[in-house]
Amino acid sequence: MYKSLRQPIVCVLGHVDHGKTSILDVIRGTSVAKKEVGGITQKIGAFEVDMESFYRASRTEIGMNKLKIPGLLFIDTPGHVAFSNMRARGGALADIAILVVDINEGFKPQTVESIEILKRFKTPFIVAANKIDLIPFFTNIKNISFRDLQKTQRNEYNEELDKRLYNLVNKFYEFGLSTDRYDRITDFSKTIAIVPVSAKMAIGISDALLMLAGLAQRFLERNIEYVGGLGKGTVIEVKKEESLGLTLDTVLYQGSLKKGDRLAVSTRNGPAVSKVKAIFVSGKGKKLLEKSEVFSAQGIRVVLADKLEVIPGSPAIAIVNDTREAFDEIMKESQINIPLSLNGVTVKAEALGSLEAISYELSKKDIPIRSASIGDITRRDITDVSTLNDILSKIIIGFNVEMLPEAREAALTSDTAVETGSVIYSLIEATEKWIQGKKEEIEEGRKQDTPIPSKFTIMPEYIFRSNKPVIVGVKVLTGRLKVGDSLIKSDGRYAGIIKSIREGETSKKFAEAGQEVAVSIEGVILHRHIFPSETLYVDVPESVVKTLRENNMDTGTMETLEEIIKIKRKENIFWGTRA
Repeated sequence: MYKSLRQPIVCVLGHVDHGKTSILDVIRGTSVAKKEVGGITQKIGAFEVDMESFYRASRTEIGMNKLKIPGLLFIDTPGHVAFSNMRARGGALADIAILVVDINEGFKPQTVESIEILKRFKTPFIVAANKIDLIPFFTNIKNISFRDLQKTQRNEYNEELDKRLYNLVNKFYEFGLSTDRYDRITDFSKTIAIVPVSAKMAIGISDALLMLAGLAQRFLERNIEYVGGLGKGTVIEVKKEESLGLTLDTVLYQGSLKKGDRLAVSTRNGPAVSKVKAIFVSGKGKKLLEKSEVFSAQGIRVVLADKLEVIPGSPAIAIVNDTREAFDEIMKESQINIPLSLNGVTVKAEALGSLEAISYELSKKDIPIRSASIGDITRRDITDVSTLNDILSKIIIGFNVEMLPEAREAALTSDTAVETGSVIYSLIEATEKWIQGKKEEIEEGRKQDTPIPSKFTIMPEYIFRSNKPVIVGVKVLTGRLKVGDSLIKSDGRYAGIIKSIREGETSKKFAEAGQEVAVSIEGVILHRHIFPSETLYVDVPESVVKTLRENNMDTGTMETLEEIIKIKRKENIFWGTRA
């Protein structure tokens, strides 16, 4: 016997342009989504779909057991960002999800990202294999279930469809997930359902909705049991309305909420309590309807009596008198559980969930985080980061936040890098590129400061000056010759200092192995101290021998290092062993 069930909360994820918004638009536009309460999504960010009409129209698809869930509550903020922002009960707010994949393009970066998030939160999901209308041999048809679609299509189309589905199944297998087309599955507890759909042609949408509803009712009964009492919700977005003031777009996932209730929320200054001044739900079209009481699960807009800086992605809990329990829960849910390092990048995000989401992805790339906080990028952020000593820490990553005008101004005269955006993988990619670039700069600087084991030969056919300074043509045999290098002969005696390097008319700071260049050598006289055809070495300090060995440079450079060590040990048999 089923207990009273609430609407399962559904979130939609997937790669950019694979059709998340289009699928939501089709679902929202169906007759079942035009219910007085919950029919609109654009203003409140959630809409309710009544399953009764689908049941009546598709009884054969779900058997004789009538659905007990009243409907599905879709979060109309598609994407992984919304998913990670909506937190409840210590995990994700969504009970079940739809992963949208373009059946023709297959997996893309955000597809992988979405799968990782679903696995991380252990959220059950189905796959909507979208854009089946673009498969070759498609016969134009609209507003039809997938099962009925197959009967209208040529064998060539169905064969092409199966090939693409097979590719998807194989790709999911690489991620440790067993999937199959929904109508071929016998055990839904072990295999994830793939529903072929076309948002553009409204094909297969009813199949996907029924699959969601059936799976939620069968496997999530305990999770979606209606729990009465005081309301609990998650603030999706904080908005400022001209007529209403500060409003909270909220998903009420437990109990009920009434006008006049006291509501505990999380603010930038900690937990706070305010009275519920008004509650709105979505009506037909884009009209908002005011309600005196609402019940879970539902998308609502809450107007508070007080002006509070409420944090998006945080809990909203109705209370009677005692605030301790609610405040404890808010503090627990609002804690930023991100491991920080002494050095690392600075992360800013608009909500707690997205802050944790991008920090989690950074940690997977072994990118340390020095600071993680909620809010736009300010002048103080720029100033703080610019004073850091560690070059690799001089970057701020802004996820779904703005860079305030004063921060932009400060950044113009600062060495602080700023990367902003709303796509995790793009931000991570940009951050990795910046870090790699800085590492190369550091390495280049290190090479400029540290002599590289090198040797070169003076070419007798290119003698330009024999003194003050010596100017000769040389061939670099190994390593890297650079301006400022001190030189030694094969017997260990001093052989001058490289004053300049030229290649034709161009002055150079370096000359690599294999290059022939003109060099000026200060402190020696040709034919007295050094000689044509002689091989000279760059003098390497004993203090850098260990570092040079650990860097494991190319074979020629490492062999030259060993030659230099042998030269040095003619005078000191322990040279290079103490480094």
